[in-house]
Amino acid sequence: MSAQSDQLLKSAKTIAVVGLSGNRWRPSYGVSEYMQAMGYRIIPVNPKESEVLGEKAYATLEEIPEPVDIVNIFRQSHFVPEIVDSAIRIGAKLVWMQEDVIHEEAARKAREAGLEVVMDRCILKDHRRLMRPA
Repeated sequence: MSAQSDQLLKSAKTIAVVGLSGNRWRPSYGVSEYMQAMGYRIIPVNPKESEVLGEKAYATLEEIPEPVDIVNIFRQSHFVPEIVDSAIRIGAKLVWMQEDVIHEEAARKAREAGLEVVMDRCILKDHRRLMRPA
């Protein structure tokens, strides 16, 4: 992770979680529940859900009616390019691809559009590391 990504994670307020499931046994649920408990506004993005973690779910990033700081991706890697295109369109600051989510070409496109990119890392683990007392 870069210092810029660290700073964005610390200053972010809103995280759109693409692929957030209402199934509490899924990693997306546990990670998002933790981030919500840490004070972040979690916005679920999943056309199969209407509400997750007490928040209205949206089918696409473009439907979210407020600014989004981080787009956190819990989808298979082949879905990443279209999600990155949407993240660019909505003006997100950071695209976060969870562990095992890797797409170099989409990451390059996001960086060229001015977004920070974190790939193949868990936002929960990195948040815990960042917030640990020195």
